[in-house]
Amino acid sequence: MQTYDSLLVEKGFIDEPVDPGLKLTDEINRLRKEKNAVILSHFYVEPELQDIADFVGDSLGLAQAAAKTQADLIVFVGVHFMAETAKIINPSKKVILPDLKAGCSLAESAPAYKFAAFKAQYPGHKVVSYINCSAELKTLSDVICTSANAVKIVESFPEDQPLIFAPDKNLGNYINNLTGREMVLWDGACMVHEQYSVEKIVALMDQHPDAEFIAHPECEKPVLLLARHVGSTTSLLNYIQKSAAQKFIVATESGIFHQMKKACPEKTFIAAPSVDSTCGCNDCSFMKLNSLQKLYLCLKHEQPEITLPADVIEKAKAPILRMLEIS
Repeated sequence: MQTYDSLLVEKGFIDEPVDPGLKLTDEINRLRKEKNAVILSHFYVEPELQDIADFVGDSLGLAQAAAKTQADLIVFVGVHFMAETAKIINPSKKVILPDLKAGCSLAESAPAYKFAAFKAQYPGHKVVSYINCSAELKTLSDVICTSANAVKIVESFPEDQPLIFAPDKNLGNYINNLTGREMVLWDGACMVHEQYSVEKIVALMDQHPDAEFIAHPECEKPVLLLARHVGSTTSLLNYIQKSAAQKFIVATESGIFHQMKKACPEKTFIAAPSVDSTCGCNDCSFMKLNSLQKLYLCLKHEQPEITLPADVIEKAKAPILRMLEIS
């Protein structure tokens, strides 16, 4: 019989039969109370996971929530780098993730050893790293940012301080345009936000002239130039509540629609079209690895656990805490 550890190595999650008559939400709530656990969820996971979470937010909000929690056990319903960030902030707490294979195309686009060689080409540069990166890359950074606070973080440096921005070239380019900086950009991108079709978006805007087009700054520049509003997921959510418009075309991961519909049930939200309309590119396949059953088993067994070497935690913590302080 295989052990849970061996199953985790093979699949990345606890693979155990669950009684179909079991009420998973009731069991999750029981285990949460019993273990003094907090469930943190990103906007991009399935609606039922957002609804059961103690806190739902974007990367900045989740990092802030992780820093404030008094829980003994942190359950991160999101992707790997987010759970790593929670562990770095709370090294003495146990942090678990429903599926270890819930990664991130951005984080994977910037291996730390390659970035170290890249950084060495620009002596005197400080490094601003988007939170969507590995713990190892965070150790090579001076400060971390999210899409919600990136401009504020960059502007915290003197204007004459040369900067490197990693790993998202689209977000970095957007910040350069807003601030007038000339940051050196690592060549990385999010597979979801790079899939949008400018031509199809324009056609959709023509079909819905009463709709406002809003977009996440991880999208490519031609897409962002079309947008009425550009911002983080939280910023997009706030915008649709304040806008007088009744219809929106939205260029970001489709999971945010759940919160948008809850906030403004009378308004209409249309997913911005991708290049390939058959690929489901508006969904992050990594985020969608999370499920209610995996969350239940994760809580039940307190596995898979996020572990990091002590020296990585120590080096990565400083740039994260600096971000939280500036924010």
